[in-house]
Amino acid sequence: MNLDTVLAFLVFFPFLAGLVTLPAGRYCVKKREKAGGIQGQENLRDGIAMAAVSLEFLAAALLLSVCVRAGAGGNGSLGQELVLKLPGVCGLGLRFTMDGFRAIYGCVAAFMWMMATVFSREYFARLHNRNRYYFFLLWTLGATMGVFLSGDLYTTFVFFEIMSFTSYVWVAQEEKPAALRAASTYLTVAVLGGLVMLMGIFLLYHQLGTLVIGELSVAAAACGDRKMLYVAGACMLFGFGAKAGAFPLHIWLPKAHPVAPAPASALLSGILTKTGIYGILILSCRLFLHDGAWGSVILALGIVTMVMGAVLAIFSVDLKRTLACSSMSQIGFILVGVGMQGLLGEENGLAVQGTFLHMVNHSLIKLVLFLTAGLIYERTHALDLNQIRGFGRKKPLLAGIFLTGALAIGGIPLFGGYISKTLLHESIVEYGGGMAWKAVEYMFLFSGGMTAAYMTKLFVAIFVEKNEDKELQKQYESGKRYMSPATAFALTGSALVLLIWGMLPHRLMDKAAGLAQGFMQLEKTGHTVSYFSAENLKGGAISIVIGAVVYLLFVRRFLMRKKESGRSEYIDRWPAWLDLEELLYRPLLLKVLPGIFGGLCGGLDRLLNSAKILKGLSTVCGVFCRALDSLGDGLIVALHRTVYRDSPLPRERLEGNGFTEKLGRVLNAFQRFGNRTWRRDHPVQRDYVHLVAVKSEEFKESNRIIQRSLSFGLMLFCIGLALTLFYIIWW
Repeated sequence: MNLDTVLAFLVFFPFLAGLVTLPAGRYCVKKREKAGGIQGQENLRDGIAMAAVSLEFLAAALLLSVCVRAGAGGNGSLGQELVLKLPGVCGLGLRFTMDGFRAIYGCVAAFMWMMATVFSREYFARLHNRNRYYFFLLWTLGATMGVFLSGDLYTTFVFFEIMSFTSYVWVAQEEKPAALRAASTYLTVAVLGGLVMLMGIFLLYHQLGTLVIGELSVAAAACGDRKMLYVAGACMLFGFGAKAGAFPLHIWLPKAHPVAPAPASALLSGILTKTGIYGILILSCRLFLHDGAWGSVILALGIVTMVMGAVLAIFSVDLKRTLACSSMSQIGFILVGVGMQGLLGEENGLAVQGTFLHMVNHSLIKLVLFLTAGLIYERTHALDLNQIRGFGRKKPLLAGIFLTGALAIGGIPLFGGYISKTLLHESIVEYGGGMAWKAVEYMFLFSGGMTAAYMTKLFVAIFVEKNEDKELQKQYESGKRYMSPATAFALTGSALVLLIWGMLPHRLMDKAAGLAQGFMQLEKTGHTVSYFSAENLKGGAISIVIGAVVYLLFVRRFLMRKKESGRSEYIDRWPAWLDLEELLYRPLLLKVLPGIFGGLCGGLDRLLNSAKILKGLSTVCGVFCRALDSLGDGLIVALHRTVYRDSPLPRERLEGNGFTEKLGRVLNAFQRFGNRTWRRDHPVQRDYVHLVAVKSEEFKESNRIIQRSLSFGLMLFCIGLALTLFYIIWW
């Protein structure tokens, strides 16, 4: 099969499969109704969805295998032969390409979608709106693939916005007040990010004259106006950072995950945030390659995101909210790696490898953890740690699965997270010097320690401690089958992949990093790292010790309290007023900005009403100007009819062309025939020669606009995004 065909298949097949699931789902609903409402009558729709994501994974694995063979030289590039162009689509056309980075992440995304779809069958067995869920599950897969495989920023933007709107339905799936409010927050952040990103794309195209990702480095190096380039980059960083969950645009993460279905949460956290990181990597490794100033900004953003996410996770007593805040913190770790790439310049091999590997690690880890959380919620219908406390006791398989993810994200040696965090730590040490960089290193290690602390809190609460309600604890330990074979396959398979990936760092992780480094403009691989040397183990041990201290002295003593019964309970001590959305964003959007706008409009209205003299003068001037305008038009018409009268050529057509004239005459003849027969009582008189010529000119003009203008294609998205934003804010 042609590789271009496989590339197109990865992007567009999920959209087609999503359309097929709708009629299949309706058929299943009718079949279930005929069966008296019995569950389990939806095999057709579920089978179509499962087959679609499985084929998607096979196609992604095929392209990855091609990249592995072609990347023996080190950069994982397929060269110029695998570039798919679709001219004329969405005005400017779409462009897709493949390299090692894109191949790996396409395969990771397809694998996660496959496991999430397998898990969804049991998770949604007793929930509503399943047809809608599967439809948008597949459409979001296609949009995500479109982002990762995009070859220019226009294509990135198109699929980025499609992905935002389709994934919005995941957050609003349950249609409860909390879900709808979280969905409005998610969509508002996505829309605002998209609008600002669009502005950046306009500026970038104006400055460089190209949006092709492979051409940005050369064009940026030749750009004389670096200030405008920074402005364009900052606008796009705002949009990509919003999707990544970077501070201060992280507000959707803690709100969306607790209300979204667990399979959707796994994909939102594990994959959709990485589309934002993908965009930030394009900016950092193409527009601002080895730019120390840009790297410093990204590093500062990463440090704040890393620390704040860990702090929020420590205070949380909700299972999925804790995992969501953890995602924010891990995104901060990744941004630290991106910032170090810019600061280290050409010697950034450790930062490049650490950034990419932590992206993959976080994706696989959150698949395991969120699916486990979904199983717990599906059985207990609760997420509060005090309510689900003790659920995992006497469940060794579930404990092992959760522990695999917890140890990996905690940076424990022999697990994947330790490898990527070691590389990131080494990049900081390699660059560092002075107290400032010691502070950066300490914050990195402290955040790693807090990660170990909040994961310990979750594991102890779910798998070690007993529930205060003894009857409920008996139900938890009753020994009944708590997961179906399909769910066991999804959870166990995800955990095994994560475990094997982390235990073979040189055979798997180093080779994957080498395959992906070409995307981040790394020409030569850094020196081989001895991951388990005493110095590197020391860094991991420091984080573990910090985690133990935080858990024993802060979590157990400050975030827990004893009840009158003598049992302890987890409490949320995070101040409610520190909710950034309620404290800043909603008042700003709903009160301050409308108030300022209303005040300006009111002041202008009073000014105009008080200026009666100016109003009268403007009326007189308007009448005078209209008279002059009419006089000018009349003079021009008179000259055209006399001195400058046009003389048509012998065979010159007044409008249209030969085809439109013949088609119009045929339609006129058909009209005359109709007037003599079935339209005798109500005849119609239209000059179709003129109408067809006008439509032809309108079509040609629209086509010329579409082909020549960047603004036209992007403005369609801008209008839709703006209308959605106004709807959310004012209604």
